[in-house]
Amino acid sequence: MKNKEEIFNLLCQLLEEMFEVDPATVGPDTTFRELDIDSIDAVDLMVRLHELTGKRIPPEDFKRIVTVGDVVEVIWRLLSG
Repeated sequence: MKNKEEIFNLLCQLLEEMFEVDPATVGPDTTFRELDIDSIDAVDLMVRLHELTGKRIPPEDFKRIVTVGDVVEVIWRLLSG
């Protein structure tokens, strides 16, 4: 993934595939609560992201994730570092 937009698009695709979320309703400031994604679903999403990126989101970062944009930032940082 070359940039944050690609990460965001991948995340929207995963939300649609895994949780039937309409990508048109998702923005960087959209919270997982607004999408009706609970903590178990969030863990499943993080596992899928790990499989696709080869990067594991550290627990301290995972605890701070509230929005879709938060996930994009964490993944971007992991892939850039």
